[in-house]
Amino acid sequence: MGIREERRAQMLREIQGAALGLVEEQGLDATTIGDIAARVGISERTVFRYYASKEHALMPGQQSLIDTLVGSESAHASASGILGDLLVVCRELFALEVEQSDFRRVSRLMMREPAMTRVVILQERKLVDALSAALVDRGPLELIQALLVAEVVTATWRVAWQSFARDEFDGVDSDPVDLFDETVRELGKLFPHT
Repeated sequence: MGIREERRAQMLREIQGAALGLVEEQGLDATTIGDIAARVGISERTVFRYYASKEHALMPGQQSLIDTLVGSESAHASASGILGDLLVVCRELFALEVEQSDFRRVSRLMMREPAMTRVVILQERKLVDALSAALVDRGPLELIQALLVAEVVTATWRVAWQSFARDEFDGVDSDPVDLFDETVRELGKLFPHT
């Protein structure tokens, strides 16, 4: 990684850390981009160069999840095959997010801060819309199949994250990636022939 990329990665971490700290202290609705900028010691314009919103700064992995899943190609023609391929990609992204973001703090915030639910719902809606549209455009899935696949991928991500957040809230030490794998296994048990 070059100097420019290292500086960018450092700035991304600083902005996310400031956003998380402020939301932990004063709540999501009371936190502004100006507050985040002031905490980092940069201008609001600089914050917007890195993140589109305070919500994006809190959970930056969501846009990369959307971009990666929408760009994923599957060698399968069936909905179940495409779903399986997308869940593999999703797992890789989940593991990366656990490594690269402050996953534990975000998880705790999601359990304590009701306004975070609104953010998550909007991001999930964006994921379902973008992924289902991409699946229809690429074929062979029809709209209803594409929507179902997109919703199942999104629900799997959400259930794994919520399971981890609950464990964190209850003081249980767990591995988020193991919880993702367990979520996929349970999904397979629920729908063994899909």
